[in-house]
Amino acid sequence: MKRYGWLITALLLVVFAGPAGAVVLLNHDAALKAMFPDAGKVLPEATALTAEQIAAVKAVCGGKWTMYPAGAKTDDVAVNDTVTFYFGTKDGKKTGVAVMEMQPGKWGPVHYIVALDLTGKVTNMAVMSYVEQRGRPISTRRFLEQFIGKTSKSALSVGKDVDAVSGATISSRATAFAVKKAIALYEAVYLAPEQ
Repeated sequence: MKRYGWLITALLLVVFAGPAGAVVLLNHDAALKAMFPDAGKVLPEATALTAEQIAAVKAVCGGKWTMYPAGAKTDDVAVNDTVTFYFGTKDGKKTGVAVMEMQPGKWGPVHYIVALDLTGKVTNMAVMSYVEQRGRPISTRRFLEQFIGKTSKSALSVGKDVDAVSGATISSRATAFAVKKAIALYEAVYLAPEQ
């Protein structure tokens, strides 16, 4: 038994250790290609948000810029008031827009890309990376497809119009929040009436 002590210790470390690092599913370029497979070009437009735009986004998102769920071990998601919108183009015309968004999950940040049509309706989305132990199913098409067609008029709330992944409620809520925020950002910058 004594000679297997190191093996038992190693197994316990593997079983009870925290996440080793982020699981990267899509890098920046692959994420944009996935959102705009038919685009001739993808044009980035960096936008410094005004105080009014930030307030409008927070109003849509329950007064929050970032969702810090109870029980989350994540506290390293930076607040950024500059957003880059990625416009897919075809024949020189904008065909859609994508926003990359990061929200805290239970074990670490989750990076998303959300594609919208020019009216602000979700057309596609993907999880780019995550550090979740039980939240891996949030990256599946089965889970993400329920966001397709959602708009700012949608509740985008787990238990209302979003079904959570069993055992990954925090990750599911983070995903719904990221989609809601992406729509709100686009609407605040590009669809809001001029002041």
